[in-house]
Amino acid sequence: MTTTTMIVADVVAITLLTWGLYFPRHRRKDLVVAFLVVNIGVLAVSLMLATTTVGLGLGLGLFGVLSIIRLRSSEIAQHEVAYYFAALAIGLIAGLASGISPLALGLMALILMALLVGDSPRLFRDYRQQVVVLDAAYPDEAELRVALQQLLGGQVHRLSVLRLDLVNDSTMVEVRYQVSAVGRRAALGELHAAADRSAVEPEPFVEAPWRQEAHR
Repeated sequence: MTTTTMIVADVVAITLLTWGLYFPRHRRKDLVVAFLVVNIGVLAVSLMLATTTVGLGLGLGLFGVLSIIRLRSSEIAQHEVAYYFAALAIGLIAGLASGISPLALGLMALILMALLVGDSPRLFRDYRQQVVVLDAAYPDEAELRVALQQLLGGQVHRLSVLRLDLVNDSTMVEVRYQVSAVGRRAALGELHAAADRSAVEPEPFVEAPWRQEAHR
């Protein structure tokens, strides 16, 4: 009965992780499958390790090797790595718990709470990170910072020049910046203005080919 309770707790936790936190925020279907399979697989193997003479260190080493192979097989973002290891950790905690442990249940809840808060869209909502290609060469970092702040409508906190092409007159830079309230309102105003223009301006009339032939 204690093992069944921990399995149910694990299923509830991974369900909250995938369909309650990750998918509503990021909408990537393939990683939902990865999180579920990793969690249930780790839970099953952990339960088997608890009932056999195989060393726990060997089992954890195998999990580490498999996770490295999985993470190197496709490109995933850092927050998705966090979800991936959270699914793995929840499965390990549920599988290695010797009984209905308040500590195990509390740790599973703590992992979910860390994802809930750490990956919240309201946390640092004004901060952005992206790679920008400018159609001008900026050898001077101060001048580049001013140009980026005018372009992005925010305060640049850190920038790293990836490529400076003086022949083709271009600059590729990775920038981390904070969008200001004024810049956010300006971008929203431009979006509304573009929507109004598309709604007001009629599409150009193109006469049907058979009518063009009739006119001739």
